[in-house]
Amino acid sequence: MNENEIAKIIVNTCYKIHVEMGPGLLESVYEEILHVELLNKGLEVERQKGIPVYWNNRKMNLGFRADLIVQSKVVVELKSVEQIAAVHPKQVLTYLKLTNLKLGLLINFNVPLIKNGITRIVNNL
Repeated sequence: MNENEIAKIIVNTCYKIHVEMGPGLLESVYEEILHVELLNKGLEVERQKGIPVYWNNRKMNLGFRADLIVQSKVVVELKSVEQIAAVHPKQVLTYLKLTNLKLGLLINFNVPLIKNGITRIVNNL
């Protein structure tokens, strides 16, 4: 399964969750539901996976945690905010560069229509 096929499943699942639950819940609630739904679809999903940061070939004690990494190919960063900040897409791109992955989805559930809350971010795809 390639990145685009995985992304389609993720987006469709987010649509289903948003229709049933609506906007306004905490990010952690959407993350838990999406995690369970993707597992139920037979996908490999890593939740809150720690990703190290290297500087000058040295592993730093601090890194970041990816909300979800699906099939070891797609980074999913979830938000439940009034408005996506300019830094959020850049954050996902940085995650992609650090993990050497090609596709990230920035998904804000706090919107009236979920299609307006999904941003696709690519890294050499």
